Amino acid sequence: MYLKRKIDAYLTDWKNRENKKPLVVKGPRQIGKTESIKKFAKENYKSFIEINFVTSPKYKQITTDGYSAESVIKNISLIDPSHKFIPGETLIFFDEIQEYPEIATSLKFFNIDDRFDVICSGSLLGINYKRIESNSVGYKTDYDMYSLDFEEFLWAKGYGADVIEDMLTHMKELKPFSELEHSVFASHFLDYCILGGMPAVVREFIKNKTFEGTLAIQRQLIADYKEDIRKYAEGVDQTRIINAFNSIPVQLAKENKKFQLSKIEKGARFKDYRGCIEWLQDAGMVHLCYCLNNAELPLKGNYDINKFKVYFCDTGLFVALLDDEAQEDLRANKNLSVYKGALYESIVGEALVKAGYGLYYFKREDSTLEEDFFVRTADKLIPVEVKAKNSKAKSLSQLIKSERYSDIFYGIKFCAGNVGLENNVYTFPYYCAFLLKSYLKNM
Repeated sequence: MYLKRKIDAYLTDWKNRENKKPLVVKGPRQIGKTESIKKFAKENYKSFIEINFVTSPKYKQITTDGYSAESVIKNISLIDPSHKFIPGETLIFFDEIQEYPEIATSLKFFNIDDRFDVICSGSLLGINYKRIESNSVGYKTDYDMYSLDFEEFLWAKGYGADVIEDMLTHMKELKPFSELEHSVFASHFLDYCILGGMPAVVREFIKNKTFEGTLAIQRQLIADYKEDIRKYAEGVDQTRIINAFNSIPVQLAKENKKFQLSKIEKGARFKDYRGCIEWLQDAGMVHLCYCLNNAELPLKGNYDINKFKVYFCDTGLFVALLDDEAQEDLRANKNLSVYKGALYESIVGEALVKAGYGLYYFKREDSTLEEDFFVRTADKLIPVEVKAKNSKAKSLSQLIKSERYSDIFYGIKFCAGNVGLENNVYTFPYYCAFLLKSYLKNM
C-alpha cells in the first residue's frame, strides 16, 4: 500500500521545470524517500536506472574514468548492459549515496549534459552532506523530506484536499469546529501522536485499524537508528551519542525542558557532548530548538547556541522509548499521563519543522516568562504556545501586552480547545498546527 506524500507533487513540478538541476532528496532513514522516488520514476519515465551503493557496492567504480556524464554512463552500462539511456526519457537514481558521496561530483556534469534526469538520496545524508555540497555546489536542487505530517496522515486515513481546505477555512474565519468535527479530528490527532509519521508504522495501523504491531515496528526503527550511529559516527564517541539519544524522553518530561547534560550522566561536560548532539541533528534524528537572546526580530543570529531543547524527528519514536506501563496507558487507554505536555509540545515543534520553520523558544532569566516557540512573518514576530489543556497563556499575554516586545502584536495558542480569539491570542486545536504557515499567509 503506497501512502500519498507531499514529495509526489514536488517531483512532478521538478520534472516539468525548464533547465532543472539534479535533485538531492535529504532526510533520515526509513521515511519513504526511495519508495516515493521509485513510484514517481515508474509513472513518468520510459527508462528508470536505480544505482544503490549499499546493495550493489560494485557501482562505486563508475567514476573510475572520471566524473563526466559520458564516463559514468559508459561504466554503468559496462556493469549492467541491460540499462537503457534514452535522452529525455530516463531517470537515473543514485540511492544510499552516504556510502559513496563522491558521486555528487558528477552532478555538475549531468547538469551540463542535460540529457538525463538525476535524483540522489540516502539515509543520514546530513553526515556526509558537507562533502556532497562542496562537490556539487550550484549544480543541484535540495529537497528536505520528513516522516508523514498530520495532513499526510489524514490522506492515509482517506480524507481529501476538501477536508484540509475546510480546516483552514475554520482557522481563517475563526469559526469553531462542530462537536463532531472536533471529536473526530482530535481522535485522529491523538492516534498520530502515538504512532508518529514513519510510513511503516502508519501503514501497519491503517492495515489493521488498531495499534497492534506498531510498537514493535517503532522499536525496530529505534534499533536501526542506533545501529546507524555505530556504523556512521566517526570521530565522535558513539556511546555518548546513544546516551544523549536515550535521555531525550527524560529531558522532555521535565518542567524545564532545556537540555541538561546532568540528566545524561553525572559530571558530563558540554564540550564532550556538543558534538554528539550536533551529530544527531545532522543525521536528521533530532531537531534543536534554540533559546532566543531577546524576543525580537531577527530570529537567525539572535539565539544562544549553548541553550536549546531537543525534540525527536518523529514523535512516535519518542513515544516508543517510554516504559512499557506508559505504552499500555497510551495505546489501550489513550492516557498521556505525565508526558501529555511534552508530547503535544514535541508534536507541534515537529509540525513547525515540517512546515519549513526553524525552532526557537524564549525564557527570561529574571522572571517566569517562558514561551514555547516563535515564528515570523515579513515584519512580525509571533509567539506560539502549546497548552496541555485550554488554560490561560500568561507568558503569551505578557509578550503581547508589554511595550518591551515591539515586534509582537498577537500570538497563537494550540490546545485541546476549539477555535477562538481573545486579547489578541488566536486559539486553535492541536490538530491545526500543520496548517499554521498557510494560515499566516492568509492573515
